[in-house]
Amino acid sequence: MNYLCKRRSFYIVNFDRHIKRHIAVFNVGFKRCGMNTYPFSVFKRANRPSFLVSFKDADGKYLPPLSTKKKTHDEALKVAFLWLRDGIPQKKEAVKVHVLALKDVVRKIKAGEEAETLLTELRRMGWVKSYVQSETPGAVDFLSFLTEFWSWDTSPYIREKQRKSHGIHRRHCNIQGRAISLYWEPFFKGRFLGDITATDIDAFIDHIGDMDLSASRKNAVIKAGTKPLRWAFSKGKIDRDPTRGHTMFAGEERKRDILNPTIAAAAFRTVWNDERTKLANMLAAVTGMRNGEILALRLQDLGPDCVYVQGSWNKEDGRKLPKNNKIRTVEIPFPGLINMLVEQGKQNPWGVSPDSFIFWSTTRSKVPMQGQNFGRGLREALMQVGFTAEEAVKYSFHGWRHFFTSYMIRKLDKKLLKSQTGHLTDVMLNYYGDHETEGDREIIQAKQLETFAGLLPEPPKRLVFKKDTRKLVAC
Repeated sequence: MNYLCKRRSFYIVNFDRHIKRHIAVFNVGFKRCGMNTYPFSVFKRANRPSFLVSFKDADGKYLPPLSTKKKTHDEALKVAFLWLRDGIPQKKEAVKVHVLALKDVVRKIKAGEEAETLLTELRRMGWVKSYVQSETPGAVDFLSFLTEFWSWDTSPYIREKQRKSHGIHRRHCNIQGRAISLYWEPFFKGRFLGDITATDIDAFIDHIGDMDLSASRKNAVIKAGTKPLRWAFSKGKIDRDPTRGHTMFAGEERKRDILNPTIAAAAFRTVWNDERTKLANMLAAVTGMRNGEILALRLQDLGPDCVYVQGSWNKEDGRKLPKNNKIRTVEIPFPGLINMLVEQGKQNPWGVSPDSFIFWSTTRSKVPMQGQNFGRGLREALMQVGFTAEEAVKYSFHGWRHFFTSYMIRKLDKKLLKSQTGHLTDVMLNYYGDHETEGDREIIQAKQLETFAGLLPEPPKRLVFKKDTRKLVAC
């Protein structure tokens, strides 16, 4: 019986057959220890037909009573011992007394801080990988959070970027929003923001890896979701950043095909269906300007031997600042090309003013023509000089940007070349390189003439550079 005193426990064998003997032994053991109670209490309430049993937890405190469904004390005692040994019957399976005690602890939680203490300890012990408390920032639907993050009208992230004058545009947000709908939504449907772990992101990256997408497209899709998660962590909406430590996709991207000057010159000497598209291609070839920058050109943006790149156009945002929010002057030492731009602007069917678009639309007054026509016109011209349709489709309008940079990069200082293309590297380079020095424009114009003099249909005459900060406005 000393064993029983120390352990305060027992093991019942052949319970149904020897119940009375074991109960007696149990009583004797507790009496020798100065105790006369079981690890439970069997009692009956006046308003109940059956006896109840209330088990003790590890601290000796009684748990809420359970009905034994027995009408006599001895029968109820027998049930109590049976439950102590085998567990309390539930709908699915028997529940041990110590589990019942744990449930009671959880039911007594009255505050969020108490719940967080319990969950944090479980996570520390490795029983819980992550958790989301109700009525916290992380308890929002994950996909709803991602959708709102890229919503131009409601996103707090976009408002923050605009407030701080950082470049962000509706078109980019729409593209990222479509990536959420196409790729993130099927994979994460039904999850909460605070529920997303690094393991989940790894699984998603593996999932994207099986898709027939280029490495750059896969990375763009992944960033559509990881950027919002990093922002949520920085704002304290989630307590861990699940985006850290992941390896993105690498791979040799297909190089954009560019024309050689001989083929480009031949294409410019053919008859194009739309002279506007021909002029846009010629301008892009000798300046490296972007599609949207050319579409946004107005008569007031034309100088005597340059264009002032002050905007960019896309159908989602309309006219906006150029990429990287950098306004720049692009040199054009070809008088014939400047004159063609002026004349093109004067033909605007909606009227001529400083704000008139050079590449106007035939259907609406306040927008330029559709930019995809530039590339379509180029491919049609290439087929006129002997390209097949399959060969011509490899060349895009954006390829002129690669064309210009490729042919100028070995002939012009990189600092000067960046001033023409609008490319940026890092912040410090921009900081130290953002100064115009004497003679830069003369050097740029000389190299352009040297490189592209035979490219345009009419032999251009070189302009003698004169220092003039005024803009030429054609009306």
